Amino acid sequence: MVLEVCQLESLDLRSRVSLSSFSFETMAFELDHLFICTDINAWEAETLVSFGLVEGSSNPHPGQGTANRRFFFHNAMLEFLWVHNPEQAKSEQIHLTRLWERWTNRKNGACPFGICLRPAVGSGDTIAFSSWAYRPPYLPQTTSIAVGTNSEVLTEPMLFQIPFGQRPDRYPTEKLQPLEHSVGWREITRVALIGPYAKGLSPELQAVIDTNQMKLRVGIDYCVELGFDGEEQGKQVDFRPQLPLIMSW
Repeated sequence: MVLEVCQLESLDLRSRVSLSSFSFETMAFELDHLFICTDINAWEAETLVSFGLVEGSSNPHPGQGTANRRFFFHNAMLEFLWVHNPEQAKSEQIHLTRLWERWTNRKNGACPFGICLRPAVGSGDTIAFSSWAYRPPYLPQTTSIAVGTNSEVLTEPMLFQIPFGQRPDRYPTEKLQPLEHSVGWREITRVALIGPYAKGLSPELQAVIDTNQMKLRVGIDYCVELGFDGEEQGKQVDFRPQLPLIMSW
């Protein structure tokens, strides 16, 4: 069964959002984290724990209806995300993110990934892609997340940028997370998304590719490849079919 993606008219979406400039320097952005939509409670994460990764704290999202399990590295974070409260996820304040549709159709044609960027230190507040301001209930009213205006395109990853992101190895003491793993991985140095992407990418996704924080490859099924520490050891582990995830180091 092929997912029939529900798309809003471009003018209708843009009439409700504010657009940011496409003008930016590629080094002005860093990968903050990547999410993968999983089953409830993310039992799939146990495969990473068994492999030797140390799990960090979970981080529920009050009012958004989602929760997660997280693994931290020195420069970025890997998040496993699920919906635990459908009513909140489908509420008027949240529905434009399409998190509910993305999660429920993660095995039925929707891209199960989300890519979050953060501004590099000293780069200002430029946003990498055309965006709308998302103000979830769990953040102060004065703080917003920039969500790509392609958020209704479920065959592409969800794109967003947070102004408050920072490297996990620079978190304040009260927010420190475990960063040392028995496999020795320190930093994510490559992100490649694989999937049945059409030739015509949205301008928002192309803008993220142009930041050099991720690459895109065409494949039959959705999968993400993460490379660590320059992949100098030439090793790889494939977590499929439990997770659409391949890690190389």
